Amino acid sequence: MAAPNIAAAQDLGDSPEWLQRRRLLDHAIQRRDAIVNRRDSSAMMRLVHPIAESIEGSVVEVINSGRPVALGTVVQKDQSSNEPLAADSADKVDAYILTKRSELSGDPIRVRLADGRLLPARVAAVRRASDLALLVVQTDANTVQTSLKPVTFERFVPLIGSFLISPDRSARVIGLGVVGAAPRKVAHKGRLGIELQRIEEIGARVRNIIPNSGADEAGLERGDRIIAIDGRTQSNVDKVVSTLNSMFPGEVVQLTIERDGNTVDIPARLSEYAVMQESENDARVNGARNVRLSGFEQAIQHDTVLNPEQCGGPILDAEGRVIGINIARAGRVVSYALTASLVSAEVSSMIAEAGGK
Repeated sequence: MAAPNIAAAQDLGDSPEWLQRRRLLDHAIQRRDAIVNRRDSSAMMRLVHPIAESIEGSVVEVINSGRPVALGTVVQKDQSSNEPLAADSADKVDAYILTKRSELSGDPIRVRLADGRLLPARVAAVRRASDLALLVVQTDANTVQTSLKPVTFERFVPLIGSFLISPDRSARVIGLGVVGAAPRKVAHKGRLGIELQRIEEIGARVRNIIPNSGADEAGLERGDRIIAIDGRTQSNVDKVVSTLNSMFPGEVVQLTIERDGNTVDIPARLSEYAVMQESENDARVNGARNVRLSGFEQAIQHDTVLNPEQCGGPILDAEGRVIGINIARAGRVVSYALTASLVSAEVSSMIAEAGGK
């Protein structure tokens, strides 16, 4: 038996050997029960597994540039219809998958199904404000029926303190969390990491650069004059600030700058201002997070511990209802999920934009 901890040893004193053994055994049982009763214990995960199984075949893994970047939720335009396709159809049909936009960096994009198959996908529509991207996968009707089954969103708002379940593509429970706050707007502060000074010429001059910011990583220098952003001329410092503040964290802007009499185009990525201000210890405590973890019109805050690449998948309540989509891992005990009402509205318009019926 392992040596007792200090608290247990202090209780033993000069007790008889049999009593010491009994107390150590009781202490070990208490520790075992505490571990088993943790909500992330294997016993608890097995208990909620049947709930996650209810949407088996509705979650995929999104692969971008050869690595997993997010989960994807299979969706359809008409949430009230689950009419099956003809399984013997030899024609290719479109399946629609919703995922986290800011984790996509370009082609190629593929999705991994529950059975391990990889299928090519393309981005058909995006919604910057919600950080959503709609992927289209062309495949046969049988695959759609068995491995790309659309979820039905329930416009149900879980109570604070309710359990939430996050499954992966294999219907395995990857997180069990608790609702921490009612749906609300989560404002963003996307920042490039520069201090500007007003000048008489067009644009704004860079006075200072914050270390380890997007501007620093992009190679901006003190004295650079920003004259255009994404091809649009910036008349003065107020215009530059306004344009940059309208961008979301994780987005890349094309800066046209004047340096030493030459004009240069430099791409730079905006970051979360709160993350830029963190100390090394803060960053270590919070762990890995998404590049965009704020700026959502309506999000449910919960404390599920997710990896950044586990966002984009559905989140279920204890009754098995799909009540939203995980959209960001924001901190050690903070994750966000977009509400079903917001997602349903976005899905309909995105599929229509993609030419779906």
